[in-house]
Amino acid sequence: MMFVGLCTFVTAAQSTAPAAENKRPLQALPYSPSLDLTSLDRSADPCVDFYQFVCGGWMKKNPIPPDQTSWSVYGKLTDENEQFLWGILEDSAKPSANRTPVQQKIGDFFESCMDEKRIEKLGSAPIQPELHAIAAIKRTEDLVPYLAARNLESWYYGGPLFSAGSGQDFGDASQVIANIDAGGLGLPDRDYYTKTDAKSVEIRQKYIEHIANMFVLVGEPREQAKADAENVLRFETELAKATLTRVQKRDPYNLYHKMSQEELHALVPSIDWKQYFALNSFPEFKQINVDQPEFFKQVQNLLKTENIATWRTYLRWQLLRSRAPYLSSAFVNENFAFYRKYLRGAAELAPRWKRCVQYTDHNLGDALGEEFVRRTFTADTKQRTLRMTQQIEDAMEQEIKQLPWMTDPTKQQALVKLKAIRNKIGYPDKWHDYSSVLVKRDDFLGNVLRATEFESRRRINKIGKPLDRAEWDITAPTVNAYYNPQMNDINFPAGVLQPPLFDPKMDDAPNYGNTGGTIGHELTHGFDDEGRQFDAQGNLNDWWTKKDAEAFEEKVNCVRDQYAQYTIVDDIKINSKLTSGEDVADLGGTYLAYLAWKAETKGQDLKPIDGFTPEQRFFIGYSQWACENQRPENLRVSAMTNPHSPGRYRVNGIVSNMPEFFEAFQCKPGQPMVRAKVCKVW
Repeated sequence: MMFVGLCTFVTAAQSTAPAAENKRPLQALPYSPSLDLTSLDRSADPCVDFYQFVCGGWMKKNPIPPDQTSWSVYGKLTDENEQFLWGILEDSAKPSANRTPVQQKIGDFFESCMDEKRIEKLGSAPIQPELHAIAAIKRTEDLVPYLAARNLESWYYGGPLFSAGSGQDFGDASQVIANIDAGGLGLPDRDYYTKTDAKSVEIRQKYIEHIANMFVLVGEPREQAKADAENVLRFETELAKATLTRVQKRDPYNLYHKMSQEELHALVPSIDWKQYFALNSFPEFKQINVDQPEFFKQVQNLLKTENIATWRTYLRWQLLRSRAPYLSSAFVNENFAFYRKYLRGAAELAPRWKRCVQYTDHNLGDALGEEFVRRTFTADTKQRTLRMTQQIEDAMEQEIKQLPWMTDPTKQQALVKLKAIRNKIGYPDKWHDYSSVLVKRDDFLGNVLRATEFESRRRINKIGKPLDRAEWDITAPTVNAYYNPQMNDINFPAGVLQPPLFDPKMDDAPNYGNTGGTIGHELTHGFDDEGRQFDAQGNLNDWWTKKDAEAFEEKVNCVRDQYAQYTIVDDIKINSKLTSGEDVADLGGTYLAYLAWKAETKGQDLKPIDGFTPEQRFFIGYSQWACENQRPENLRVSAMTNPHSPGRYRVNGIVSNMPEFFEAFQCKPGQPMVRAKVCKVW
């Protein structure tokens, strides 16, 4: 998914940012224009550093709040949406005979989360039964019932070792098959376990200290806790060595390995898979996709070589890691201290209301989304977005037809795929029914686990059934958008179609630059290094000629070479092999949006507004979505894990490749925003 942006600029005034606990529930969303003149830095030359010109004012007046690891236009809108959801949830939490079933579910869930006194009083009591279940594991065979029970929360938390559920068949996207994914790591990425630089060594030591602190909270003596923590790191390192890198995961062929249950048993014979799937109530199935066979070979090796005490220690840690956010403050604060403060640089824990809004959205997303849409999303916004999307697709069609590097056979298949893309705007056609989920006002962790089990079972029950192409992967209030290559659809929830991203009060230029650029970005994902490997129906099928594939890679390498020169933080450069899909989508999406805007306004007598020409307003509108500040710690994590480049380069890296920008701002050859070698894919 796109727009998880980064930026290398952090203001010195961060400590003065308004604390989130001082905020109040909103009854209406605030208005921010999609082109904000106060966000400009007019002292900057747009031909030298366009990002500073369009975002310098925003960065100065929007320091990072203490509870955040970064702050951006997207992050600020997310925060405003959460304050608005807070208002919805507070109203829904009030006992009333007039509450709808949806309001009862979300209101009581939120209330159970906000009951800090009860949660504090309980301490570790809610997880004691599970700790006892781990202590009762005496032999390898005892692992299966425990792992099966924990799998019912794996759709969200990833499972303590691996996650079994459902997924589209890469070979036949119309069908849903059983699927099993590698997991089991407590650090953000496998590279944290394998890199040998000083910072990586320091992080692993801090990780050991954090695990030990968690073990102490459930009664382990300090020395034993330290030894157990070291054992956990050693164990997870063995898993990490057998895990694919993020760049390797960009190739879907590396994640597609259909097997029979017999073949899975041969891969990991120490697990009784028949029992495992029966305990999870899996429907009968003949084939399962195993995403990383080498990882599961390592699981088998560890099952044969590690003693059962090590397995118990590892599972205790995985339990504590997943449960910590829902327990008393001792667990919450320790979890925050490592994952948010140390790794990512957050100064303060997010206030309770914000976390409870997020937990409600994560666990009862369609119920909360239904209330959000009813209050915020208009039919006019949906129709205008659909029209913009169609125009951008029309621009893509014309570009494909005239691409000099693509041959006619591939062009014909590309046009077939383009015509088959499904546009999802605002919210799903049908909301999930949570009527079977028991929600109690006095059982927060229980509510989380029951909602999670509901979603896991809903996904498991898809196995063997035709694909429902109407489904969404994110909730309606989410400030994000995405393209799904297997579904061959682009998705824009109501949360991302609010000012300042989509602004009904504003002229077309900034709207096409901002939301139009996002639409174009997602559209081109269908034809990037990942998306192009799927056909119009979403099947993993290489429909490109070898010559065209080589020509495409040559075009993309121009972008990779450009972005590999950009510094994220300290001496860390962009890993352009990881980010190239998003970088190319930014470049192609902006150009397509520009063409669509020109088509929409053809014949109109457009005048300058606020001293900027229509063309300048397009590029300012495109760029201001990316205004942001980032903490250095978060930048280091993102450099290893984020497929998106820093926001500064998502602006400067794009406009410096566009002659339309050079002309709009009268930039001359030799200036920093005019690249001598312009990259162009679409």
